[in-house]
Amino acid sequence: MRQSCYFGRLFLACVALFVAAGVAAEEGVLVQEIAAVASEIEPQLIEARRWFHQHPELSNREEQTGREIARRLEAMGYEVQTGVAGHGVVAVLEGANPGPVVAWRADIDALPIEEEVDVPYRSANPGVMHACGHDLHTTVGLGVAEVLMRLRDRVHGTVKFIFQPAEEGPPAGEEGGARLMIAEGVLRDPAPVAIFGLHVMPTLEAGTVGWRAGGLMAAADRFRLRILGQMTHGSAPEGGIDAVYVASQVVNALQSISSREVDARRSLVISVGSFNAGSRWNIIAGEALLTGTVRTLDDETWAAIPNNFERVVAGICEAHGARYELEYHRIAPVTVNDASLTSFAASSFKRSLGSEQALEVEPIMASEDFAYFQRELPGVYFFLGVANSEEGWTDYVHTPTFRPDESAIVTGVTAVATLLTDFTAADLVGRSD
Repeated sequence: MRQSCYFGRLFLACVALFVAAGVAAEEGVLVQEIAAVASEIEPQLIEARRWFHQHPELSNREEQTGREIARRLEAMGYEVQTGVAGHGVVAVLEGANPGPVVAWRADIDALPIEEEVDVPYRSANPGVMHACGHDLHTTVGLGVAEVLMRLRDRVHGTVKFIFQPAEEGPPAGEEGGARLMIAEGVLRDPAPVAIFGLHVMPTLEAGTVGWRAGGLMAAADRFRLRILGQMTHGSAPEGGIDAVYVASQVVNALQSISSREVDARRSLVISVGSFNAGSRWNIIAGEALLTGTVRTLDDETWAAIPNNFERVVAGICEAHGARYELEYHRIAPVTVNDASLTSFAASSFKRSLGSEQALEVEPIMASEDFAYFQRELPGVYFFLGVANSEEGWTDYVHTPTFRPDESAIVTGVTAVATLLTDFTAADLVGRSD
Protein backbone atom coordinates (compact mmCIF):
# COMPACT_ATOMS: atom_id res chain seq x y z
CA MET A 1 0.00 0.00 0.00
CA ARG A 2 2.81 2.36 0.93
CA GLN A 3 4.63 1.54 -2.35
CA SER A 4 1.40 2.12 -4.30
CA CYS A 5 0.98 5.60 -2.73
CA TYR A 6 4.57 6.41 -3.57
CA PHE A 7 4.13 5.54 -7.24
CA GLY A 8 0.79 7.37 -7.26
CA ARG A 9 2.43 10.55 -6.01
CA LEU A 10 5.26 10.06 -8.48
CA PHE A 11 2.75 9.71 -11.32
CA LEU A 12 0.90 12.88 -10.30
CA ALA A 13 4.18 14.75 -10.03
CA CYS A 14 5.14 13.64 -13.53
CA VAL A 15 1.76 14.73 -14.84
CA ALA A 16 2.17 18.13 -13.17
CA LEU A 17 5.61 18.54 -14.69
CA PHE A 18 4.28 17.56 -18.10
CA VAL A 19 1.42 20.05 -17.86
CA ALA A 20 3.77 22.79 -16.63
CA ALA A 21 6.14 22.08 -19.50
CA GLY A 22 3.22 22.25 -21.92
CA VAL A 23 2.07 25.58 -20.50
CA ALA A 24 5.60 26.95 -20.65
CA ALA A 25 5.94 25.76 -24.23
CA GLU A 26 2.61 27.36 -25.14
CA GLU A 27 3.64 30.62 -23.50
CA GLY A 28 6.95 30.48 -25.38
CA VAL A 29 5.08 30.15 -28.66
CA LEU A 30 2.87 33.13 -27.73
CA VAL A 31 5.94 35.25 -26.97
CA GLN A 32 7.28 34.43 -30.40
CA GLU A 33 3.95 35.31 -32.01
CA ILE A 34 3.82 38.62 -30.13
CA ALA A 35 7.34 39.50 -31.27
CA ALA A 36 6.52 38.51 -34.84
CA VAL A 37 3.38 40.67 -35.00
CA ALA A 38 5.20 43.60 -33.36
CA SER A 39 7.94 43.39 -35.99
CA GLU A 40 5.36 43.08 -38.77
CA ILE A 41 3.57 46.28 -37.76
CA GLU A 42 6.74 48.25 -36.98
CA PRO A 43 6.44 50.49 -40.08
CA GLN A 44 2.90 51.57 -39.17
CA LEU A 45 3.98 52.12 -35.55
CA ILE A 46 6.81 54.40 -36.64
CA GLU A 47 4.35 56.26 -38.89
CA ALA A 48 1.97 56.65 -35.94
CA ARG A 49 4.71 57.90 -33.63
CA ARG A 50 5.79 60.48 -36.19
CA TRP A 51 2.22 61.68 -36.65
CA PHE A 52 1.80 62.21 -32.91
CA HIS A 53 5.23 63.81 -32.71
CA GLN A 54 4.37 66.27 -35.46
CA HIS A 55 1.05 67.22 -33.83
CA PRO A 56 1.84 67.74 -30.13
CA GLU A 57 -0.73 69.31 -27.81
CA LEU A 58 -0.38 70.66 -24.29
CA SER A 59 -2.03 69.25 -21.17
CA ASN A 60 -5.84 69.36 -21.26
CA ARG A 61 -5.65 70.51 -24.88
CA GLU A 62 -5.09 67.10 -26.52
CA GLU A 63 -8.25 67.26 -28.63
CA GLN A 64 -6.70 66.21 -31.96
CA THR A 65 -4.50 63.65 -30.23
CA GLY A 66 -7.48 62.01 -28.53
CA ARG A 67 -9.43 61.87 -31.79
CA GLU A 68 -6.52 60.22 -33.61
CA ILE A 69 -6.03 57.64 -30.85
CA ALA A 70 -9.74 56.79 -30.97
CA ARG A 71 -9.70 56.57 -34.77
CA ARG A 72 -6.80 54.13 -34.78
CA LEU A 73 -8.34 51.97 -32.04
CA GLU A 74 -11.67 51.83 -33.84
CA ALA A 75 -9.88 50.76 -37.02
CA MET A 76 -8.49 47.80 -35.04
CA GLY A 77 -12.00 46.77 -34.01
CA TYR A 78 -12.22 48.37 -30.56
CA GLU A 79 -15.20 50.16 -29.09
CA VAL A 80 -13.76 53.30 -27.49
CA GLN A 81 -14.78 55.69 -24.78
CA THR A 82 -13.68 59.26 -25.45
CA GLY A 83 -13.77 62.49 -23.46
CA VAL A 84 -12.50 60.86 -20.28
CA ALA A 85 -10.97 63.49 -17.97
CA GLY A 86 -10.94 65.90 -20.89
CA HIS A 87 -9.51 64.23 -23.97
CA GLY A 88 -8.63 60.81 -22.57
CA VAL A 89 -9.49 57.60 -24.39
CA VAL A 90 -10.29 54.16 -22.97
CA ALA A 91 -10.63 50.85 -24.83
CA VAL A 92 -11.18 47.33 -23.52
CA LEU A 93 -10.05 44.01 -24.99
CA GLU A 94 -11.86 40.91 -23.76
CA GLY A 95 -9.70 37.87 -24.30
CA ALA A 96 -11.17 34.57 -25.45
CA ASN A 97 -10.03 32.80 -22.28
CA PRO A 98 -10.88 33.39 -18.61
CA GLY A 99 -8.67 35.58 -16.46
CA PRO A 100 -8.47 38.82 -14.46
CA VAL A 101 -8.71 42.42 -15.64
CA VAL A 102 -5.44 44.32 -16.02
CA ALA A 103 -4.89 47.95 -17.08
CA TRP A 104 -2.27 49.54 -19.29
CA ARG A 105 -1.79 53.31 -19.08
CA ALA A 106 -0.14 55.62 -21.63
CA ASP A 107 0.06 59.41 -21.31
CA ILE A 108 -0.56 61.61 -24.36
CA ASP A 109 0.29 65.27 -23.67
CA ALA A 110 3.29 67.36 -24.77
CA LEU A 111 5.39 70.18 -23.32
CA PRO A 112 5.74 73.94 -24.01
CA ILE A 113 9.19 73.57 -25.63
CA GLU A 114 10.39 74.74 -29.04
CA GLU A 115 11.84 71.70 -30.81
CA GLU A 116 15.43 71.84 -32.07
CA VAL A 117 15.63 68.36 -33.60
CA ASP A 118 15.96 68.67 -37.37
CA VAL A 119 13.77 65.84 -38.68
CA PRO A 120 11.04 65.89 -41.37
CA TYR A 121 8.41 65.09 -38.75
CA ARG A 122 9.44 67.78 -36.27
CA SER A 123 6.68 69.57 -34.38
CA ALA A 124 4.31 71.56 -36.57
CA ASN A 125 2.98 73.42 -33.51
CA PRO A 126 5.32 76.30 -32.61
CA GLY A 127 6.50 76.20 -29.01
CA VAL A 128 5.05 72.73 -28.35
CA MET A 129 7.04 69.48 -28.45
CA HIS A 130 6.79 65.86 -27.36
CA ALA A 131 9.97 66.38 -25.38
CA CYS A 132 9.01 63.80 -22.76
CA GLY A 133 8.33 60.95 -25.14
CA HIS A 134 4.58 60.69 -24.65
CA ASP A 135 4.22 60.28 -28.41
CA LEU A 136 6.20 57.06 -28.04
CA HIS A 137 4.19 56.03 -24.97
CA THR A 138 1.00 56.47 -26.99
CA THR A 139 2.42 54.50 -29.90
CA VAL A 140 3.49 51.60 -27.70
CA GLY A 141 -0.03 51.48 -26.25
CA LEU A 142 -1.56 51.42 -29.72
CA GLY A 143 0.91 48.76 -30.82
CA VAL A 144 0.03 46.54 -27.87
CA ALA A 145 -3.66 47.04 -28.60
CA GLU A 146 -3.08 45.92 -32.21
CA VAL A 147 -1.01 42.88 -31.25
CA LEU A 148 -3.48 41.66 -28.64
CA MET A 149 -6.46 42.20 -30.91
CA ARG A 150 -4.81 40.01 -33.55
CA LEU A 151 -4.00 37.35 -30.96
CA ARG A 152 -7.27 37.71 -29.04
CA ASP A 153 -8.05 33.98 -29.23
CA ARG A 154 -4.88 33.33 -27.23
CA VAL A 155 -5.42 36.06 -24.63
CA HIS A 156 -6.71 35.36 -21.12
CA GLY A 157 -8.75 37.86 -19.14
CA THR A 158 -9.38 41.48 -20.04
CA VAL A 159 -6.96 44.30 -20.88
CA LYS A 160 -8.06 47.89 -20.30
CA PHE A 161 -6.13 50.49 -22.29
CA ILE A 162 -6.06 53.94 -20.67
CA PHE A 163 -4.73 56.87 -22.73
CA GLN A 164 -4.33 59.65 -20.20
CA PRO A 165 -4.21 63.42 -20.82
CA ALA A 166 -2.45 66.05 -18.70
CA GLU A 167 0.28 63.95 -17.11
CA GLU A 168 2.53 67.01 -17.19
CA GLY A 169 -0.03 68.82 -15.07
CA PRO A 170 -3.21 70.69 -15.98
CA PRO A 171 -3.12 74.47 -16.48
CA ALA A 172 -3.66 76.64 -13.42
CA GLY A 173 -7.25 76.56 -12.26
CA GLU A 174 -8.06 73.32 -14.11
CA GLU A 175 -8.32 69.69 -13.06
CA GLY A 176 -6.74 66.89 -15.04
CA GLY A 177 -4.40 63.95 -15.24
CA ALA A 178 -4.53 60.67 -13.37
CA ARG A 179 -6.47 62.07 -10.42
CA LEU A 180 -9.32 63.26 -12.62
CA MET A 181 -9.40 59.99 -14.56
CA ILE A 182 -9.69 58.09 -11.27
CA ALA A 183 -12.40 60.47 -10.03
CA GLU A 184 -14.36 59.90 -13.25
CA GLY A 185 -14.27 56.14 -12.71
CA VAL A 186 -11.60 54.90 -15.11
CA LEU A 187 -10.70 52.12 -12.66
CA ARG A 188 -14.27 50.78 -12.62
CA ASP A 189 -16.47 48.80 -15.02
CA PRO A 190 -14.40 46.72 -15.54
CA ALA A 191 -12.20 47.15 -12.49
CA PRO A 192 -8.57 46.11 -13.02
CA VAL A 193 -6.72 44.25 -10.29
CA ALA A 194 -3.36 45.67 -11.39
CA ILE A 195 -1.97 48.39 -13.64
CA PHE A 196 1.23 48.78 -15.64
CA GLY A 197 2.91 51.67 -17.46
CA LEU A 198 6.25 52.83 -18.80
CA HIS A 199 8.38 55.90 -19.44
CA VAL A 200 11.05 56.31 -22.09
CA MET A 201 14.52 56.75 -20.63
CA PRO A 202 17.47 58.16 -22.63
CA THR A 203 19.96 56.88 -20.04
CA LEU A 204 19.21 53.32 -21.20
CA GLU A 205 20.05 52.01 -24.65
CA ALA A 206 17.24 51.15 -27.05
CA GLY A 207 16.39 47.47 -26.83
CA THR A 208 16.47 47.43 -23.02
CA VAL A 209 14.00 48.00 -20.21
CA GLY A 210 14.73 49.09 -16.64
CA TRP A 211 12.79 47.90 -13.60
CA ARG A 212 12.93 48.39 -9.85
CA ALA A 213 10.79 47.26 -6.92
CA GLY A 214 9.70 49.92 -4.44
CA GLY A 215 10.29 53.62 -5.05
CA LEU A 216 11.20 54.24 -8.69
CA MET A 217 10.34 57.93 -9.12
CA ALA A 218 10.03 60.68 -6.56
CA ALA A 219 7.09 62.51 -5.08
CA ALA A 220 7.03 66.09 -6.33
CA ASP A 221 5.59 69.32 -4.92
CA ARG A 222 5.66 72.84 -6.32
CA PHE A 223 5.82 76.07 -4.31
CA ARG A 224 5.38 79.79 -4.97
CA LEU A 225 6.55 82.00 -2.11
CA ARG A 226 6.20 85.79 -1.89
CA ILE A 227 8.33 87.52 0.73
CA LEU A 228 6.80 90.88 1.67
CA GLY A 229 9.15 93.44 3.17
CA GLN A 230 9.21 97.25 2.99
CA MET A 231 10.81 99.27 0.23
CA THR A 232 13.29 102.01 1.07
CA HIS A 233 16.27 103.85 -0.39
CA GLY A 234 19.38 101.72 -0.91
CA SER A 235 21.39 104.11 1.27
CA ALA A 236 19.10 103.61 4.28
CA PRO A 237 18.25 99.91 4.67
CA GLU A 238 17.39 100.49 8.32
CA GLY A 239 14.27 102.33 7.15
CA GLY A 240 12.75 99.29 5.47
CA ILE A 241 12.68 95.49 5.40
CA ASP A 242 14.94 94.05 2.73
CA ALA A 243 12.96 91.36 0.89
CA VAL A 244 16.09 90.22 -0.98
CA TYR A 245 17.97 89.63 2.25
CA VAL A 246 15.05 87.84 3.91
CA ALA A 247 14.42 85.68 0.86
CA SER A 248 18.11 84.78 0.73
CA GLN A 249 17.92 83.62 4.34
CA VAL A 250 14.87 81.53 3.47
CA VAL A 251 16.72 79.85 0.58
CA ASN A 252 19.60 78.96 2.89
CA ALA A 253 17.38 77.82 5.75
CA LEU A 254 15.26 75.55 3.57
CA GLN A 255 18.35 73.44 2.89
CA SER A 256 18.63 72.70 6.60
CA ILE A 257 15.45 70.63 6.41
CA SER A 258 17.13 67.96 4.32
CA SER A 259 20.55 68.24 5.95
CA ARG A 260 19.49 68.51 9.60
CA GLU A 261 15.86 67.38 10.00
CA VAL A 262 15.55 64.33 7.74
CA ASP A 263 17.28 60.98 8.25
CA ALA A 264 20.22 60.91 5.84
CA ARG A 265 19.02 57.50 4.62
CA ARG A 266 15.89 59.15 3.26
CA SER A 267 15.96 61.33 0.17
CA LEU A 268 14.86 64.96 0.07
CA VAL A 269 15.67 67.67 -2.46
CA ILE A 270 14.45 71.26 -2.09
CA SER A 271 15.30 73.40 -5.10
CA VAL A 272 14.55 77.08 -5.59
CA GLY A 273 14.25 77.43 -9.34
CA SER A 274 13.61 81.15 -9.61
CA PHE A 275 14.35 84.20 -7.43
CA ASN A 276 12.92 87.52 -8.60
CA ALA A 277 13.11 90.77 -6.67
CA GLY A 278 13.76 94.47 -6.97
CA SER A 279 13.41 97.02 -9.73
CA ARG A 280 16.38 99.37 -9.38
CA TRP A 281 19.98 99.27 -8.21
CA ASN A 282 19.54 101.85 -5.46
CA ILE A 283 16.22 100.72 -3.99
CA ILE A 284 15.79 98.13 -1.24
CA ALA A 285 13.28 95.65 -2.63
CA GLY A 286 9.97 95.42 -0.86
CA GLU A 287 9.04 92.07 -2.38
CA ALA A 288 10.72 88.88 -3.56
CA LEU A 289 9.20 85.93 -5.37
CA LEU A 290 10.63 82.42 -5.05
CA THR A 291 9.42 79.38 -6.97
CA GLY A 292 10.69 75.85 -6.81
CA THR A 293 10.12 72.19 -6.20
CA VAL A 294 10.43 69.60 -3.44
CA ARG A 295 11.27 65.94 -4.22
CA THR A 296 11.51 62.80 -2.09
CA LEU A 297 11.37 59.03 -2.48
CA ASP A 298 10.04 58.58 1.05
CA ASP A 299 6.30 58.71 1.84
CA GLU A 300 6.83 59.74 5.47
CA THR A 301 9.06 62.63 4.47
CA TRP A 302 6.57 63.66 1.78
CA ALA A 303 3.74 63.75 4.33
CA ALA A 304 5.72 65.96 6.72
CA ILE A 305 7.40 68.38 4.33
CA PRO A 306 4.62 71.01 3.85
CA ASN A 307 4.44 71.81 7.56
CA ASN A 308 8.22 71.77 7.96
CA PHE A 309 8.62 73.98 4.90
CA GLU A 310 6.19 76.62 6.14
CA ARG A 311 7.62 76.52 9.67
CA VAL A 312 11.05 77.51 8.34
CA VAL A 313 9.61 80.26 6.14
CA ALA A 314 7.49 81.64 8.96
CA GLY A 315 10.41 81.64 11.40
CA ILE A 316 12.77 83.51 9.09
CA CYS A 317 10.15 86.08 8.14
CA GLU A 318 9.16 86.69 11.76
CA ALA A 319 12.78 87.13 12.77
CA HIS A 320 13.20 89.92 10.22
CA GLY A 321 9.77 91.54 10.48
CA ALA A 322 8.67 90.38 7.03
CA ARG A 323 5.46 88.73 5.91
CA TYR A 324 4.94 85.96 3.40
CA GLU A 325 2.35 84.38 1.10
CA LEU A 326 2.88 80.70 0.33
CA GLU A 327 1.22 78.55 -2.32
CA TYR A 328 2.23 74.92 -1.88
CA HIS A 329 0.90 72.37 -4.38
CA ARG A 330 1.15 68.59 -4.49
CA ILE A 331 2.04 67.28 -7.95
CA ALA A 332 2.44 63.53 -7.45
CA PRO A 333 3.27 61.02 -4.70
CA VAL A 334 6.13 58.54 -4.85
CA THR A 335 5.91 56.06 -7.73
CA VAL A 336 6.07 52.84 -5.72
CA ASN A 337 6.24 49.54 -7.57
CA ASP A 338 4.53 46.58 -5.94
CA ALA A 339 7.24 44.08 -4.95
CA SER A 340 5.56 40.87 -6.14
CA LEU A 341 4.33 42.41 -9.37
CA THR A 342 7.78 43.83 -10.09
CA SER A 343 9.37 40.44 -9.60
CA PHE A 344 6.79 38.96 -11.96
CA ALA A 345 7.32 41.76 -14.51
CA ALA A 346 11.10 41.33 -14.41
CA SER A 347 10.74 37.64 -15.16
CA SER A 348 8.39 38.43 -18.04
CA PHE A 349 10.83 40.99 -19.48
CA LYS A 350 13.64 38.47 -19.35
CA ARG A 351 11.47 35.96 -21.22
CA SER A 352 10.43 38.38 -23.95
CA LEU A 353 13.64 40.38 -24.39
CA GLY A 354 16.43 38.31 -22.81
CA SER A 355 18.06 38.55 -19.40
CA GLU A 356 20.73 41.01 -20.52
CA GLN A 357 18.09 43.43 -21.81
CA ALA A 358 16.08 43.61 -18.57
CA LEU A 359 18.06 45.75 -16.15
CA GLU A 360 17.52 46.58 -12.49
CA VAL A 361 17.92 50.36 -12.21
CA GLU A 362 18.36 53.02 -9.55
CA PRO A 363 15.48 55.40 -8.68
CA ILE A 364 15.34 58.90 -10.12
CA MET A 365 14.04 62.13 -8.60
CA ALA A 366 11.71 63.01 -11.48
CA SER A 367 8.00 62.48 -10.76
CA GLU A 368 5.13 60.74 -12.50
CA ASP A 369 1.39 60.97 -11.83
CA PHE A 370 1.05 57.25 -12.60
CA ALA A 371 1.70 57.11 -8.84
CA TYR A 372 -1.94 58.07 -8.23
CA PHE A 373 -3.05 54.85 -9.92
CA GLN A 374 -0.67 52.93 -7.67
CA ARG A 375 -2.43 54.43 -4.65
CA GLU A 376 -5.61 52.71 -5.83
CA LEU A 377 -4.32 49.28 -6.86
CA PRO A 378 -1.02 47.37 -7.22
CA GLY A 379 1.04 48.59 -10.14
CA VAL A 380 4.41 48.55 -11.84
CA TYR A 381 6.01 51.39 -13.76
CA PHE A 382 9.22 50.77 -15.68
CA PHE A 383 11.64 52.44 -18.05
CA LEU A 384 12.00 51.80 -21.77
CA GLY A 385 15.47 52.52 -23.11
CA VAL A 386 15.50 54.91 -26.09
CA ALA A 387 19.14 56.03 -26.26
CA ASN A 388 21.37 55.47 -29.27
CA SER A 389 24.89 56.29 -28.14
CA GLU A 390 26.43 55.68 -31.56
CA GLU A 391 24.16 58.31 -33.12
CA GLY A 392 24.51 60.65 -30.13
CA TRP A 393 20.82 60.44 -29.24
CA THR A 394 21.25 60.64 -25.49
CA ASP A 395 19.83 64.05 -24.57
CA TYR A 396 17.49 63.92 -21.61
CA VAL A 397 13.72 64.33 -21.63
CA HIS A 398 12.27 67.83 -21.24
CA THR A 399 14.94 69.27 -23.52
CA PRO A 400 14.52 70.70 -27.05
CA THR A 401 17.05 68.21 -28.42
CA PHE A 402 15.51 65.03 -26.99
CA ARG A 403 15.41 62.37 -29.71
CA PRO A 404 14.43 58.75 -28.95
CA ASP A 405 15.55 55.83 -31.07
CA GLU A 406 12.37 54.60 -32.77
CA SER A 407 13.58 51.00 -32.71
CA ALA A 408 12.55 51.07 -29.04
CA ILE A 409 8.89 51.02 -30.07
CA VAL A 410 8.96 47.35 -31.05
CA THR A 411 10.89 46.54 -27.87
CA GLY A 412 8.19 48.25 -25.84
CA VAL A 413 5.31 46.59 -27.66
CA THR A 414 6.88 43.13 -27.33
CA ALA A 415 7.69 43.59 -23.65
CA VAL A 416 4.30 45.05 -22.72
CA ALA A 417 2.13 42.65 -24.74
CA THR A 418 4.03 39.72 -23.22
CA LEU A 419 3.74 41.16 -19.72
CA LEU A 420 -0.01 41.70 -19.98
CA THR A 421 -0.70 38.25 -21.41
CA ASP A 422 1.61 36.65 -18.85
CA PHE A 423 -0.26 38.42 -16.06
CA THR A 424 -3.78 37.57 -17.18
CA ALA A 425 -2.79 33.92 -17.73
CA ALA A 426 -1.01 33.56 -14.38
CA ASP A 427 -3.97 34.33 -12.08
CA LEU A 428 -1.97 36.51 -9.69
CA VAL A 429 -5.06 38.13 -8.18
CA GLY A 430 -4.57 38.75 -4.49
CA ARG A 431 -0.94 37.58 -4.51
CA SER A 432 0.78 40.98 -4.64
CA ASP A 433 2.39 42.51 -1.57
